[in-house]
Amino acid sequence: MFQFNHFNFNVLDLEKSLEFYKEALGLDVVREKDASDGSFKIVYLGDGSSDFLLELTWMRDQKEPYNLGDEEFHLALTADDFDKAHALHEKMGCICFENHDMGIYFINDPDGYWIEIIPAK
Repeated sequence: MFQFNHFNFNVLDLEKSLEFYKEALGLDVVREKDASDGSFKIVYLGDGSSDFLLELTWMRDQKEPYNLGDEEFHLALTADDFDKAHALHEKMGCICFENHDMGIYFINDPDGYWIEIIPAK
């Protein structure tokens, strides 16, 4: 039997990403791991209610933006207050796509990863 544990995004600017995920989605740091040689840092973010974590990995030697391909993958979060979330993300300027027929939208993080926002049922 398997259970979901975490999902990873590699990020260029860890502090900028941490600020974004805190402001946009209310995610908090759960734990961190630093490489002994300083070559990478991993920060796990949680939502405070589920066991699922978002892992942000910063690599010291990565200077160019990551190739995200065709963005066919994404992370999805449910918003308790969809309208409030949409207003916040609109104010932040991070909404990159809206599907009104499906009642969802997507935001971009600082590295260009897409995050789907779904209304609570």
